[in-house]
Amino acid sequence: MPPSAVIVVDLFQRHNSSGWRHGLSRRPPAACYDLGMAFPVHRPRRLRRTELLRSFVRETRLSPESFVYPLFVCPGTGVKQEISAMPGNYRFSVDRVIEECREAAGLGIPAVLLFGLPESKDEAGSGAYDDDGIVQRAARAIKREVPGLMVITDVCLCEYTSHGHCGRIADGDVDNDSTLELIARTAVSQARAGADIVAPSDMMDGRVAAIRSALDAAGLANIPILSYAAKYASVFYGPFREAADSAPQFGDRRSYQMDPANQREAMREVALDIEEGADMVMIKPAMPYLDVICRVRQQFNVPVAAYQVSGEFSMIVAAARLGWLDGTRAMMESLVAIRRAGADLILTYFAKQAAKLL
Repeated sequence: MPPSAVIVVDLFQRHNSSGWRHGLSRRPPAACYDLGMAFPVHRPRRLRRTELLRSFVRETRLSPESFVYPLFVCPGTGVKQEISAMPGNYRFSVDRVIEECREAAGLGIPAVLLFGLPESKDEAGSGAYDDDGIVQRAARAIKREVPGLMVITDVCLCEYTSHGHCGRIADGDVDNDSTLELIARTAVSQARAGADIVAPSDMMDGRVAAIRSALDAAGLANIPILSYAAKYASVFYGPFREAADSAPQFGDRRSYQMDPANQREAMREVALDIEEGADMVMIKPAMPYLDVICRVRQQFNVPVAAYQVSGEFSMIVAAARLGWLDGTRAMMESLVAIRRAGADLILTYFAKQAAKLL
């Protein structure tokens, strides 16, 4: 008896109590087919022979339409200051961010995500919900000058608080419930300034419900919420904290951001945010959490975003500068991986570079 036949007989014996053996199914499990017949009849390399063939049967495709481009806005005029830990990314004054937004829109990128660096900080992060705050001014200017570009605003307090945490401090920790009012005020202020979508990233319990209620009460029921639903306490945020000047002045954020070891908890967080009114959900970071992206995509029927964060970006750029890998190919492969895992939208600092290649 040939080896392939032995495999088939063994599989039949192992499954002798299953339904197909007793006529409940028309065909046995796929594993029972004689795989010895696969080669040379089946040659998967046939479809890899040329770029035309590979492109023709490609399962996952990238498009600039799935990108969101994060931008940092700072006070002043004529400012375009490179962020040393994120080469090719800048802090822009409002007048200069308009130029960047025009270029992004011209490349087919549909949306930007705004982070603000305020003129001053205080304990309550009041610059976040100041109607004349830096993000509010930028949102108004972008919607006026580049009306076809969607503006997403990051709803959080960490860039605006003197202590660098994402909410009010009580007894040495972020006080969840008293922070909700400030987060909701921030979302309403940004939406009134022209934000098309608000994106809470603070990871306070109940913040989506608080924002949805506040927006509805302010006559802004049509503003969608893109929730940072599964935001992990990750080391990969390091370069961002230089960019946004948002590093905590004491402790860390592990009491409110998620433990990197947990996947089931992410499903709970996503489910709660959707129940509270989130229209879209985000996983952050992206590449270290492809399993989470995949499971969220399979389990929930809402748009799924993934944030390829600063550390993911900077690692690729640094390795490319050292000649350790091909930076362009690494960039595109990383974006394809995130998309393949199930992300409908990718927030990435590579947005412009990748869009130029697509």
